[in-house]
Amino acid sequence: MFQKLITYSIHHKMVVGILTVALAVWGIWSLVHLPFDSTPDITNNQVQVITQAPSLGAQEVEQYITSPIEMALANIPRQEERRSISRSGLSVVTLVFDDGADIYWARSQISQVLEAVAKELPANADTELGPIATGLGEIFHYTVRPEKGYEDRYSLTQLRTIQDWIVRKQLAGTPGVAEVSGWGGYVKQYEVAVDTDQLNANGLTISDLFDALQRNNANTGGSYIEQNSNQYYIRGLGVVKSFDDIANITVKTIEGTPVRIKDVAKVQEGHATRFGAVTRNGEGEVVAGIAIMLKGENFQQVIKNVKERIDQIQKSLPEGVVIEPFIDRTNLVERVEGTIAHNLIAGGLIVIFVLVLFLGNWRAGLVVASVIPLSMLFAFALMKAFGVDGNLMSLGAIDFGMIVDSAVIIVEAVVTHINRGDFSQPGVRAAYIARHTAGGGFALTQAEMDAEVHYSASRIRQSAAFGEIIIMIVYIPLMTLVGIEGKMFRPMAFTVFFAILGAFILSLTYVPMASSLFLSRKVHTKATFSDRMISRLQTWYRPVLEWVLRRRKDVITAAVSLCCVSVVGLKFLGGEFIPSLDEGDFAVEMSMAQGTSLSQMVETCTKAEKLLKSEYPEVKQVVSRIGSAEIPTDPMPVERADIMVALKPKAEWTSATTTSDLMEKMEATLKNIPGMEAEFSQPIQMRNNELLTGIKQDVAIKIFGDDLNTLIQQAEKVGKMISNVRGVSGVMVEQVAGLPQIQVRCNHERMAEYGVSVDDVNQVLETAFAGGTAGVVFEGERKFDIVLRLDKDVRTIEALQTLAIPVSAGQQEGSAAVTVPLNQLADIVYETAPAQVSHEDGARRIYVGFNVKGRDVQSTVDEIQHLLDSKLQLPDGYYYTYGGEFKNLQSAVNRLMIVVPLALVIILLLLYATVKSVRESLFVFSAIPFAAIGGVWALWLRDMPFSISAGVGFIALFGVSVLNGIVLIGQMNQMQREGVTDVQKRIIDSCMIRLRPVLMTALVASMGFLPMALSHGDGAEVQRPLATVVIGGLITSTLLTLLVLPAIYKTFTKGSEEL
Repeated sequence: MFQKLITYSIHHKMVVGILTVALAVWGIWSLVHLPFDSTPDITNNQVQVITQAPSLGAQEVEQYITSPIEMALANIPRQEERRSISRSGLSVVTLVFDDGADIYWARSQISQVLEAVAKELPANADTELGPIATGLGEIFHYTVRPEKGYEDRYSLTQLRTIQDWIVRKQLAGTPGVAEVSGWGGYVKQYEVAVDTDQLNANGLTISDLFDALQRNNANTGGSYIEQNSNQYYIRGLGVVKSFDDIANITVKTIEGTPVRIKDVAKVQEGHATRFGAVTRNGEGEVVAGIAIMLKGENFQQVIKNVKERIDQIQKSLPEGVVIEPFIDRTNLVERVEGTIAHNLIAGGLIVIFVLVLFLGNWRAGLVVASVIPLSMLFAFALMKAFGVDGNLMSLGAIDFGMIVDSAVIIVEAVVTHINRGDFSQPGVRAAYIARHTAGGGFALTQAEMDAEVHYSASRIRQSAAFGEIIIMIVYIPLMTLVGIEGKMFRPMAFTVFFAILGAFILSLTYVPMASSLFLSRKVHTKATFSDRMISRLQTWYRPVLEWVLRRRKDVITAAVSLCCVSVVGLKFLGGEFIPSLDEGDFAVEMSMAQGTSLSQMVETCTKAEKLLKSEYPEVKQVVSRIGSAEIPTDPMPVERADIMVALKPKAEWTSATTTSDLMEKMEATLKNIPGMEAEFSQPIQMRNNELLTGIKQDVAIKIFGDDLNTLIQQAEKVGKMISNVRGVSGVMVEQVAGLPQIQVRCNHERMAEYGVSVDDVNQVLETAFAGGTAGVVFEGERKFDIVLRLDKDVRTIEALQTLAIPVSAGQQEGSAAVTVPLNQLADIVYETAPAQVSHEDGARRIYVGFNVKGRDVQSTVDEIQHLLDSKLQLPDGYYYTYGGEFKNLQSAVNRLMIVVPLALVIILLLLYATVKSVRESLFVFSAIPFAAIGGVWALWLRDMPFSISAGVGFIALFGVSVLNGIVLIGQMNQMQREGVTDVQKRIIDSCMIRLRPVLMTALVASMGFLPMALSHGDGAEVQRPLATVVIGGLITSTLLTLLVLPAIYKTFTKGSEEL
């Protein structure tokens, strides 16, 4: 089949040319429309169930909301994990489904279950599903703030109203945007602030005011009246439209005197209870918003839509108000794209240089080099067709040298064949000899050139084609990866497979056609620089090879020993999941003591921002997100904040030269702020950690058990034990206790004496302090709640104790209310209570999280495991597990233990299909362990731990490392078929003949990865281990192919004669 393709391509050049142009057009169109992002989205397939119940504490939320919802959702199929957080007023249940589950089907199943369980939940519980988004969904963070000179004109309430009713309303309709969440500022309310003295003086209760507000704020319709041939519709208009309308509502008429709301309360602009805030650049509070991308959408298109819509919205904002982005992932994507493009272009130029250098023929070099863009366009076309996005992983592992291997072999064979004058056609050979003897030049006709290209390409086609097939097929096991490692490396496997498939097809069609048309038809008998270089290398190589063949047993023993040492050395490299991507921005996870007020957090974050802005010129902008957003997909308590530090380009840095140095300096600076703990990470890294495991740190030790106090004690013990382990940074024990509470404990005996129920007390208590929504006011299309609560000045402990509770017994219609102080019905005490209760798969758990710095994750956790196993004694029924990056690493390593042997088996089977000999297949297969030697030593020399990136590099290396062995064994077999029976002569002559293609394929494959291995651009961290393994492996593989493979062949082949 391969020979037929070559024959057809040479004889039908026009058809092949048209198809090549069509391929280029298809590829360019696909490239233009291909979605690009910085990294693959590795977050799992999850749905969040968010329930808000402002009147409940953490344990009540757990008992009345979280546990019923978890139990109801437990039987939905295709779940992999279920975890939850119960906090005062908030429950967030996260269900993780397998990657194959359709997210809309999952949400539909959850919605049906929630409808059934709704009757079991408290009446004031408001349940909704989180947005259909992923960890990379928060694509655009912005602030809404006044410009300089306008600060006094706009309050935080006005800015939040602008965000909610102008910015969010318009931005929410943007194609590809799932949700727009607001954060910070004050949500406007029409507040009825009760004066308890006036209320008591008029004999009224809070319930009276609440009922009056509800009864006096409504419209109605009265159908219509027909009169004088007209139809008049009747409307009863009673809704309140202003503060005065509310103030003039009559609450009750007592002894003929109306008591209005303004007599017992102030009607004023208020705001909803806040659980979050945003500060910026040390200048105080601002309002922020987050545009969340719909899952599965094209990032580039959505961010383009968002920015265009923001530009339109900006024109509609009031004078002096601006929208300013502070996290825009476009910058990271552009930097990563720049790194990819630089590495690919540099790698391509190096490959072209090596090709021209070794071929000694610029035309031949260009023919081979032209395969690079064509194969890439073929890959882009298939990526678009199969839905593979472009990103650091999918495009960052392409090696142009590997792509052109088969083209190199074919073109080198054609050039060598023609320049030797060893023509396949007797007439051409005779004419050449005659002209050469006469001292004249000789040139082939086009027909003769076609025949000679066909002859050369056909002779080498099997080695070239099967070598390329092996490199391709070795990536198929990577396509079976699942979980996080699958999301990271499947796109890479598909892209490389597509590129090599394109190169394979081109090598059998386009390359023979282009060689026939564009290579010089003149026979050059004069030695080129390349010929002289190869001749010099052969002169050096031959005596070394002869010595190796004489001492072959010693050489083989030494090679096997090196393999064994490398296997042992692999265990000492350490391990990590994947190197962290340098995002170019920092995310500081900041926390203070449990129970810290929101105002104190605002003050502390403002102080931290001022420090960073004043001491580090690298900082472009600092924004702190305190507590939770309006849509609490990241349900932080008030005493925690994420400080987002946007940095200038590295070229403008002066305080440090590397990201890690700058991070350490900033971390030391923030330690000067009393009571504040800060741990540095990066925005995407932190968000991915949280969505994958529910924990923001790199690694977590999760302790499971029933009793919260016991869990807290054990977690604190673990935190102290691991804090001194080398590499452990920022140990953080989950804060689940210590929340200061004022508890109102109802005394049922006293309440029975007054005829008061618990519900009566709770209703008044909630309304007075939390606020009760008694209706709404419309300002055009804008809607604001009317909220009744005690005036801010009287929301005190004393007011709580004397809060008037209505007593219904003995009260007459129209008379003043009979009330009793709350402290006569209940005991009011101070007590600390749980701030949060976390579950995982239905069981209570607490975590101890930490980041790993200056050391690999594997060895760090190994030391911690040994420490905990020997010193930690948990009570019966309690146990601990690991989560975060270490869990991901374990999962990936277990998968690689299946994938790598599978790849090796496939390689061996394909080798047998190529050489048709088990013995010779094993000869070639020996290049794989020899290649692994170089990969391991290269990692060790560069002080890189083993990572999944490196593991994938080994798989790629195994495929390309056997290519030269196939070529060498193929030449030996060819000489055997030509009658060379002396094994020693066969080995030496074959090695001399194939020295050029062996060196050339190894060099182009390794040099193509060189820019990637040395790059320090954005995103290069993930690429370096893979490139390092391939380069190191190809160096040893090539040396051992040229030396050890001949020794093995000589040892296990009969008929040899000693020199």
